[in-house]
Amino acid sequence: MLADHLLDQARELAPRIVALRRAIHAEPELGLETPLTLAKVRAELADLPLEWREGASCTGAVAVLKGARPGHSVLLRGDMDALPMPEETGLEFASSIAGRMHACGHDTHTAMLAGAARILAARKGELAGEVRFMFQPGEEGFHGARFMLEDGLLDPLPEAAFALHIMPNYKHGVLASRAGALLAAADKLEIVVEGRGGHASLPHQTRDPIPVACEIVTAIQALVTRRYEAAEPIVVTVTQLEAGSAHNVIPDRAVLKGTIRTLSPERRQVIRDDLRRLAEGIAAAHECSAEVTVIDGFPPTINDARAAALFAAVADDLPGGAFETLPHPIMGAEDFSYVLEKVPGAMALLGVAAADGDWTSCCGIHSTRMVVDESALPRGAAILAGCALRFLERGWD
Repeated sequence: MLADHLLDQARELAPRIVALRRAIHAEPELGLETPLTLAKVRAELADLPLEWREGASCTGAVAVLKGARPGHSVLLRGDMDALPMPEETGLEFASSIAGRMHACGHDTHTAMLAGAARILAARKGELAGEVRFMFQPGEEGFHGARFMLEDGLLDPLPEAAFALHIMPNYKHGVLASRAGALLAAADKLEIVVEGRGGHASLPHQTRDPIPVACEIVTAIQALVTRRYEAAEPIVVTVTQLEAGSAHNVIPDRAVLKGTIRTLSPERRQVIRDDLRRLAEGIAAAHECSAEVTVIDGFPPTINDARAAALFAAVADDLPGGAFETLPHPIMGAEDFSYVLEKVPGAMALLGVAAADGDWTSCCGIHSTRMVVDESALPRGAAILAGCALRFLERGWD
């Protein structure tokens, strides 16, 4: 078995994996332009027999490892960008750039992927087929995976694709995933209610958009709970209501903003149509108007059942490993979904809470105080390498 001793090899690489993670963590970059991060990755992997491809629209790159013989093709992905938020961890390698933090674990994803590349490159002579390592910027709302696809960096498309996402508030070293929907689509909602403003003491002479907007908010809750089956979650959350300029002035307009989370392309379209009909109807009843705009976010992350099963087999084969099947999807979103729309594959979650602590009390992703037990990172690198090896050996058999 090519997968023998994977975890031992990954643990030997732990100093390199951790050093790369910390270097990336200390200099976080945002959006589609992550040149410093990519330079760190390329320097770390410079001695390996990799063929690099870079695109025009962002700093995404794909490193290709070709085996000694023809065979299957598989892609492993890690994202590189950080979040525009402060860091309050107190770590010695904390962000050196104010207002930026690797609070979603992309520094660890990139470091684990680099570790997997080194593990697999050492076995180049034994491999049949090729492994592509996708280093992607712009995951935090910037559609980096879509840009890399449009740049042709993944062409010809691989036969399978795998990605990990760390969870700092999940059991140390445990891998979790599921077949089918893992994560939701995330679309932005904006509803503009237009009325007729005037003096606050004379509301009957106006068409006040504020109570209309409030009525729309409460009606959305009834829409979600009464129109759709509870077995398939839908989340519509209004997070902003913008209206007015003074305590004694009724404004002409009110603006609602929020998020829509759905788990299938069909529900994603239905909820848009229903929200438009609801808002326009309520506004018309009060002699106002409403314009509903939905801005496309990431599509739902749909795991291929075969790929989810492969993740489980790899995790269970590693010493001390464990795989857990998630009972239901998570309503967060991920732009690896763009890859999974075109390539059968899966994403899995790796628990990186402290091995000797209470994982339920740890700060989650996007927290200013999020920390990672770095001793879990070699396991992540071994899992990624194991997925590639298993697919190259067996395909979907």
